[in-house]
Amino acid sequence: MTNHGFSAINPPLQDRDMLPNAKDLLARHSLDILDAIPEGVFVTNLEGITLYVNRMYEQLTGLSRHQVLGRQVRTLVEEGVFDVALNPEVVRKSKTVTHTQRLRNGKMLVLTGTPVFDESGALRLVITFARDITRISQLNEQISEQKQLIEQTNEQMAYMAREQSLTTTPVFASKVMRETLSFLQTMAKTDATLLILGETGVGKDVFARYVHGQSQRCDKVMMKVDCGSISESLVESEMFGYMAGAFTGASSKGKAGYFELAKGSTIFLDEIGEMPLTMQTRLLRVLQDGEIMRIGGNKPVKVDARIIAATNRDLVSSIEEGKFRQDLFYRLNVATVKIPPLRERRADIPLLAETFLRQYSLRYHKQIAFMDITLETLTHYHWPGNVRELENLVHSLVITHEGPLIAPADLPPSIHGKKTETAEDYKEFLQGERSLKEIMAEIESDFLNRAIRHHGSVQQVARIFKINRSTIFRKINKK
Repeated sequence: MTNHGFSAINPPLQDRDMLPNAKDLLARHSLDILDAIPEGVFVTNLEGITLYVNRMYEQLTGLSRHQVLGRQVRTLVEEGVFDVALNPEVVRKSKTVTHTQRLRNGKMLVLTGTPVFDESGALRLVITFARDITRISQLNEQISEQKQLIEQTNEQMAYMAREQSLTTTPVFASKVMRETLSFLQTMAKTDATLLILGETGVGKDVFARYVHGQSQRCDKVMMKVDCGSISESLVESEMFGYMAGAFTGASSKGKAGYFELAKGSTIFLDEIGEMPLTMQTRLLRVLQDGEIMRIGGNKPVKVDARIIAATNRDLVSSIEEGKFRQDLFYRLNVATVKIPPLRERRADIPLLAETFLRQYSLRYHKQIAFMDITLETLTHYHWPGNVRELENLVHSLVITHEGPLIAPADLPPSIHGKKTETAEDYKEFLQGERSLKEIMAEIESDFLNRAIRHHGSVQQVARIFKINRSTIFRKINKK
C-alpha cells in the first residue's frame, strides 16, 4: 500500500492538530498498523483491484496475500473464492455498506465496506473490514433447533396436560364395575406394577388415569406410551433415551427417554402386547433393577416410575406363540385386573351415553336429550367396540342430529334393529280411526312427558323449548 493511500485515510483536519512529524511517522508504519488491527482488512482501489490484505484477513479466510493481491474482486467472485464483493456497491453509493460473505470453505464473514476520501473529498479507496461469524451462524442454527425442540416438547406437555385434565373417575352403575373400582382403589395406594386387561375400547386408559389420580404420584403428569404406534426402529430411543452422538442423526445433547421423563410419576405402557421382543428384554431390566441404560451409554440410570401396562391380547397365548416373554409376564402380573366388556355391564350403558351426550352437547353448543326408549335400545345392543364405539356414536349423533330429542329411529339400523320405516310401521295411524289432531296431541303429550322426566321440571322444559308452562300442562293433560 502506498503512503498516499494511507494519508487519504487520515486527511489533516483543522480541528485535529497533529504532533510534529506524526503524519510521516504514521505513514511509514501504516502497514504495521493495519496488520495490528484485530479484524480482517481488505483494501481495494476504485476499479476493484486488491491493494492489500492484513494478517488477520489471511487468518480468517485461509487465503494468502499472493492469492488476492492485484486481483479484481469481481474475478474472485466469478472463481468462487467468495460470493460477495462490496467494492462496486461502495464506489457506486459513496457510503458504507455491510453484507455477509460466504467463502469457498463455508466460513461466514460480516463485511463492512467503507469509502476513503482524500483532502479534496474525492473517493480514492475502499477499505473492507471482515469479521468471522461462522460460530455465530452455528449458534443461531443450534438455537433454531433448540427452539423447535422446545416447541415440540411444549406440544407434548400440552397434550399430556389435556389427557391429565380428563376425568379420572370412571362412570359406572353396575355391580361388576363397583367391584373393579374397589380393587383399583386398593392398588392405587401402592407402587406395585399393574396389568390391565380388556377388549379394545373398554377404556383401559381411563382406568390407568384413575389409578394414577388416586396414587401418591398424582401431582405429576402421567406419561402414556402407545407401544403399538411407535416404530420398532424408534421405540428403544424413545423409551430409554440416548447419549450425544449415539447414532447418525442423534441430538448433540442426547435425549432422555420416557422412563427418565416419568421420574416420580407413572408411565402407562398401552398395548404392551405389541412391544418387540428386544424391547421386552430391556423392560424386564427396568422391572427387576429399577434402572435403564441409554443408547450409547455405559452407566445405568436409576429410574423412579410406577408402571401400569395394558393390553387387549391374551398374553398367555402370546407366550406360547413366542411373541411375549414369560419372565416379563410374571413381572407384570403382580396385580392384574380385567375390565369387563360393555355387553357384560349393561347397567353402565345409559349412564355412559348420557355422560358423552352432555360432554359433546356442551362442546357443540347444542340442547339434545335421549328419549327413554332410545336409552333402552342402546342397552340391548351388544357393543363389539365397547365404550369407544358408544362414545363415537354419541359424538356423531350430536354433530348430525337436528331437533331436541334422539329417538330410536335416529340410531344406526345395526343398533335399533329396524329397517327403513314403511307404511306398515304407521298402520295403526293410517287406519283413519283417529283424526290427525288427536294423533298429534298424543305425540306432543308423550314428548313433553319425556322431556319433563329428562330435565327434571316443567320450568326447565318451558325454558329450553320456548313454551309457556300453562301450555305444557294443557298439552300433557289433554286426552
